[in-house]
Amino acid sequence: MFLAATFVFGFSQSIVDSTFNNFLNETFFISDWQRGFLELPRELPGFLVVFFAALFFFLCSRRLAFVANLLCAFGILLIGFGSPNFAVMLIWLFIFSIGQHLFIPLNQSIGMDLSVKGQEGRRLGQFSAVANLAMILGSFAIFLGFKFFHFTFQLSYSIAFLGFLMVAGFFYMMQKDQPYAARTKFQLRREYRLFYWLNILYGTRKQIFLTFAPWVLVTVFRQKTQMLATLLTLGGVIGVFFKPLLGRAIDKLGERVILTSEAVFLVFVCLGYGYSRELFSESAALIVTSACFIADQLLLSVGMARATYLQKIAVCPEDVTQTLTMGVTIDHIFSISVALFGGFIWVTWGYQFVFLLGAAIAVLNFFSAWRVKTNPT
Repeated sequence: MFLAATFVFGFSQSIVDSTFNNFLNETFFISDWQRGFLELPRELPGFLVVFFAALFFFLCSRRLAFVANLLCAFGILLIGFGSPNFAVMLIWLFIFSIGQHLFIPLNQSIGMDLSVKGQEGRRLGQFSAVANLAMILGSFAIFLGFKFFHFTFQLSYSIAFLGFLMVAGFFYMMQKDQPYAARTKFQLRREYRLFYWLNILYGTRKQIFLTFAPWVLVTVFRQKTQMLATLLTLGGVIGVFFKPLLGRAIDKLGERVILTSEAVFLVFVCLGYGYSRELFSESAALIVTSACFIADQLLLSVGMARATYLQKIAVCPEDVTQTLTMGVTIDHIFSISVALFGGFIWVTWGYQFVFLLGAAIAVLNFFSAWRVKTNPT
């Protein structure tokens, strides 16, 4: 059931990812500053996720995943069909985002629950590869649909709605596990302070990719929906092989090696985003930026290493889901800030400086990840 849910969720999420930036640009004609501001309602549920999780304290993780996907389903449907203007669309985006952010920690914790001890990274890598395969199909469907079959954004979001609804059904049919007491969902522990800090850095780095990387392709390089769908498809194809290997590498080499390596790669990715047009011709710069987009997409899966690191240092098993949820809340405090600040930087000094900020965060992430201590199995 979880494997099926992972597959369909990846397919549906890929449809949204492939179209959303072009949907914004072609439907509402928003400015660069508005694109940065949009991340406030989009990412605010990430900050509030620990409160929403506590609100549903009586639900086990699998039933909460059911609720999360229902919110995703109806949120995306209303974005497509109930958005007469930008302001109303932000309301539906907020609902959709609540579902997304509730599901982020649940996806990892349920996946690790279904793992053999000592092989959590491998299992998460396998689940992630299945999601990647689904993302390939979703992105490719969008590419074919917009290029040859006159797809609209409304049709795309109808398909995504049915997908999220199906995922909710899979989780509802899964056997229940035990819910944890609400009071522990708000707990911060000193033992996890490095995990919290790594999540803060991840939140700022992630937001630059999710908000500004596709916006560079759409507004600076003038690329259409088909181009973003193609890049997501290519990233998905590579990810089918990359993510299981990454999961095994986490188990064998340990989290510190993986997290520090990610930070080094991110420095070059951010510089590629920001300065490829100044170093290369227009066509070569597009190729470099596209390669950075694919690499960035793959590196997001290094989040598995933070999850397995937490599981290894957890004081008690029930801390894992709750601390992952708290980590999402903490990282979104900073990801919201970097989205607003990044929009201001883009408008004031240019998009290059947004990615220069990203490179600086990657350097800080390298020295922070070096402090991670676990024993590879």
